[in-house]
Amino acid sequence: MTDQLTQQQVNQTAWAACDTFRGVVDAGQYKDYILVMLFLKYISDNWNDHLESYRKQFGGDETRIRRRLERERFVLPEGASFYDLYAKRNEANIGELINIALERIEDANRAKLEGVFRNIDFNSESNLGRVKDRNRRLKNVLEDFAKPALDLRPSRVTEDIIGECYIYLISRFASDAGKKAGEFYTPVAVSRLLAKLAAPKAGDTICDPACGSGSLLIRAAEEVGSDNFALFGQEVNGATWALSRMNMFLHAKDSARIEWCDTLNSPTLIEGDHLIKFDVVVANPPFSLDKWGAEHAANDQYNRFWRGVPPKSKGDYGFITHMIEIAKRQSGRVAVIVPHGVLFRGGAEGAIRKKLIEENLLDAVVGLPANLFTTTGIPVAILVFDRSREEGGENAARKDVLFIDASKEFTPGKTQNVMDSAHTNKILEVYRSRSVIERYSHLADTGELALNDYNLNIPRYVDTFEADEEIDVALLQREINQIENELVEVRGRMSGHLKELGVDV
Repeated sequence: MTDQLTQQQVNQTAWAACDTFRGVVDAGQYKDYILVMLFLKYISDNWNDHLESYRKQFGGDETRIRRRLERERFVLPEGASFYDLYAKRNEANIGELINIALERIEDANRAKLEGVFRNIDFNSESNLGRVKDRNRRLKNVLEDFAKPALDLRPSRVTEDIIGECYIYLISRFASDAGKKAGEFYTPVAVSRLLAKLAAPKAGDTICDPACGSGSLLIRAAEEVGSDNFALFGQEVNGATWALSRMNMFLHAKDSARIEWCDTLNSPTLIEGDHLIKFDVVVANPPFSLDKWGAEHAANDQYNRFWRGVPPKSKGDYGFITHMIEIAKRQSGRVAVIVPHGVLFRGGAEGAIRKKLIEENLLDAVVGLPANLFTTTGIPVAILVFDRSREEGGENAARKDVLFIDASKEFTPGKTQNVMDSAHTNKILEVYRSRSVIERYSHLADTGELALNDYNLNIPRYVDTFEADEEIDVALLQREINQIENELVEVRGRMSGHLKELGVDV
């Protein structure tokens, strides 16, 4: 019998721990408590496993043991572990004790964890209830995480399993949180597809300027196939930024630089007086963000909006142009999820779209099925921009745009549609080969785009209309006549039966 825990065991036990808060705390809030507790349990088990190993190696030499432990990825201060808190689970101030432990962990690991726990309060009456109820809930969650199925020592659980459990929980919280989930979660199939379309390679710098909980960045990193990459992210929501930092840590991507900032108004991924440029830029930015900062865009110090300022009530092209401006000239690649309005709306957006096409930056438009997201039932699209199509770039000779209509390629679910690997693989195969498939894909040259006034609405290019089956009118009329004759006969028999019964007809 193996002592190793499976992904399913860890996922199910961690999700069951959420029962402590369901119906009491909003899913958008209780996710923070559960994910912080998972993080605390992981670093405690990891620390204890190494401590046990070093004690066997160095015997009772506590100085050598401590020095060796301090070379690990993090430091766990004495008295601040999950097990220290578990031993005090019946204390009247357990919420305060958890807060103190987290603060000490943060202080001891400032380079990696500074600010990560600032938005979480285990002693909050407004979130967790009054003292008696709060203490009972915190005791329950400590006991849930002490179960053998959440023994997260490296000898029992791989980092991959812990990281995937974190993402699994985020996906479940997204389902519970509904529309609020858009702040922190992109469905796994969509993240993987976006990452594969962006195609990061060894040595690349990868950025997500609206990174949420960081899962898309992690999927992009997986595509590299090695550890030779650098991750960067920006997130405006403080609590979600903290999730992203913990997510990176649990996936052993501690060196990722995740900034808490407003990407469009005050980006912090800068060098001197200019924005850092990246090899790959991916994002699922908020759809049609209102009040995104249009009033300041014309005077943007980084001149990101030189093609035009997007409408103040729709920030989609604000994010798109930011992403293009931070992609490396003549080589950078951008993949972004957008609502369909981005493809065809006129005005300032239409003018920006025209310039992007005239610059030969747009590589592909991929239409996805409706109801893939917890946040919206509308269909969305992926835009792929390739700066290697610029003059002097490797793909400068490419002058067409590939349209893919994958809107009918999905598996229906109870509450959401799902894209399986077969669906995403078809998209990737067509994209990489730039092949044309009837009623699925089309290559449009610049002349065709211009004839359509630079409208990118996919049905203009991919004809998915299926002609109705030919109808034999003469045969149909004969069938109608036959039915009418039979109806006359039936009515006659019915009239006779009613007369026999003495019913006046």
